[in-house]
Amino acid sequence: MHAIERLLKGFERFQQHYFEEAPALYDALRAGQHPQTLLIGCSDSRVDPGLLLGSDPGDLFTVRNVANLVPPCHETESGRLHGVSAAIQFAVEQLRVARIIVMGHSGCGGIRALLARPAADGDTPAPRQDFIGPWVRIAAPARHLVDQTMPDASADQRQHACEQASILVSLRNLESFPFVRDARERGALTLHGWYFDIAAGALLAYSDRADSFLPLVCPLPAAHPGGIRNRLRPTRRRDGARTDGEADGKAARSNVDPTLSGMDT
Repeated sequence: MHAIERLLKGFERFQQHYFEEAPALYDALRAGQHPQTLLIGCSDSRVDPGLLLGSDPGDLFTVRNVANLVPPCHETESGRLHGVSAAIQFAVEQLRVARIIVMGHSGCGGIRALLARPAADGDTPAPRQDFIGPWVRIAAPARHLVDQTMPDASADQRQHACEQASILVSLRNLESFPFVRDARERGALTLHGWYFDIAAGALLAYSDRADSFLPLVCPLPAAHPGGIRNRLRPTRRRDGARTDGEADGKAARSNVDPTLSGMDT
């Protein structure tokens, strides 16, 4: 079947289900949307959030970009375009979502592009038509952490660690937006870091108690970017060994409210 035909057949199934067999949902959605979750995910075709999470229309307000990155807050006078920032502001201020989930995944091409670039790449201007390089440099702190703590690791181990550490970078950057900080201080918003392992078909969430991403069970483990900001750097145990960026995915840390993790014993 031609690719366009497959898309149209898919729409026909959607139309039949939601507008003929079970029209109540879209009858309600005509009046507006009221999602409780902003999900920031990757553009990768293998990680459609609605499909992975079995969500109905109206459940998720979704932002997808290369490597599921959140840039730090910049003033609008900076001359930049702010698509991701505008979506975050709309979700928090207008939709009043209760949570923001940053969901990364294994085998991320954006993180691979970041790791493939020279470590000092951020010091040189990008070519005029290079949009990928400047974008993935948002995750440069994750790359720096991996470079410092995993110099002898394999390419796969570095990729895995950087993918997970970049999720924490995005959570930290979310905290740079005043409206996100305000909502969190009022107890109206929680932040979460998730990771989809494509090979294992597993969904993981960051837990501070475990110092790692663990298989997700309810309730959600809530990541606290304030802690990430303070601890997203190489640290050592009392015996002098490094404690972050290890090959088992303990790439970075945050302070997590243990009452929200629901995963720790």
